[in-house]
Amino acid sequence: MQTIRQSTLLREQLTALREAGGRIALVPTMGALHAGHLALVEAAKRLADHVVVSIFVNPRQFGPNEDLDQYPRRELADQRLLSEANVAVLWMPPVEEMYPQDFATTVSVAGITESHDGAARPGHFDGVATVVAKLFNQVRPDVALFGEKDYQQLAVIRRMTADLDFGIEIVGVPTQREDDGLALSSRNVYLADEDRAKAVALPRALGVAARDIARGGDVAAALAQARETLAKAGFEVDYVDVVREGTLEPHDLEQPSRLIAAARIGGTRLIDNLLIELKEEG
Repeated sequence: MQTIRQSTLLREQLTALREAGGRIALVPTMGALHAGHLALVEAAKRLADHVVVSIFVNPRQFGPNEDLDQYPRRELADQRLLSEANVAVLWMPPVEEMYPQDFATTVSVAGITESHDGAARPGHFDGVATVVAKLFNQVRPDVALFGEKDYQQLAVIRRMTADLDFGIEIVGVPTQREDDGLALSSRNVYLADEDRAKAVALPRALGVAARDIARGGDVAAALAQARETLAKAGFEVDYVDVVREGTLEPHDLEQPSRLIAAARIGGTRLIDNLLIELKEEG
């Protein structure tokens, strides 16, 4: 595995990979890798001949009161994991390589970014879209893989990719979970033991609501019950909602829908989502 920190060297290595033939896959990450990231890598290996993983803690997607400085960074451990996974290239640029002093461009995706995490974290998705657009131009992959846990982010990237004619296949990989159902996240390391025990209420509350809605139950009542369950478990709820898949528009259960949620416990913000699988009558 080649670990590269300069864009000129990245271009040289990618040119060599292309000359060798085959498809290139990109797995963008912010590091602090866990089994969820490795699932993305394994999916990428099935879809392409060469896998490029990026690690970049993107300052432009963090708000002024968020956890940029505290975000977990484990470079050596991450490099070891990716080497063992037979990744071809690890692209790990410093901030000044991604955002030179005179950098003045922002990519903004309208319509899909104003609600939910976009409302709770103003400017967040502009930062995501900008850095992913840069990564796409730097790597020029055939396919890029993202986790479904960050469902709104996935929808934003799909919209941007289509709108800007990147010609890249975007693949969403199902959320990876702990044995008790909690979605894997780099931020889980923030959870104190007591809060970690309580955090399982999030996937459980969503599971109950998703099953109730799928069986024809009242959506508003199911969402209210989920919020109440989370509040009783000690969460501060940002949102629990049902939206259309892909667009995040208000739900229409005649169309594929997602139950999405974000909530804080012990100061740690967790997100999760579930597909609503409607039961066919008869």
